[in-house]
Amino acid sequence: MLFDLKGEPEMSPIVGMLFSAVKENNQRLKLITEGMTQEEVDYKGPANSQNTTAQLIKHLLYVDLNWVYRIKGVPLPDSLKEAHGPMIDDNNRLPMVKGLSLNLLISNYESVIEMLRHTCKQLNDENLDDIVTFGYENEKRATIRWGLWHIADHSRYHQANINQLRKWYKE
Repeated sequence: MLFDLKGEPEMSPIVGMLFSAVKENNQRLKLITEGMTQEEVDYKGPANSQNTTAQLIKHLLYVDLNWVYRIKGVPLPDSLKEAHGPMIDDNNRLPMVKGLSLNLLISNYESVIEMLRHTCKQLNDENLDDIVTFGYENEKRATIRWGLWHIADHSRYHQANINQLRKWYKE
């Protein structure tokens, strides 16, 4: 198997390379969660205090969905906020997720990645310099280039959390 960050043929070179990093991380997420039982998907760690794999995947999905709409330059529709949100609960933690199957979580997340693919096809490399706002109150600013990199980086970060949960679960 050859690992590469070769862009998608319908995308400009740098946009394609950044999307390729997102796509590879999405494939890696599927690989590291393969074979998880529902009990493991809902496992909260040895002290019952960690975010579950389900919470982490739903969080990644919702963060990335927000980025897709930021990149498009339009607000996230209320219907998608209701279906996949909120970002945090009343205690400033990831909302509890219980009983959602891994297949459903991954399928929903793949839909977001497909939306991102379609959005990236509309971009050219010059669009990567465009500025978007983000954060709980849109208090932060970033380029679209950084946003695409962040989607990939954020996924890897939480994949490490999932790998740790899997290790604890097996002990």
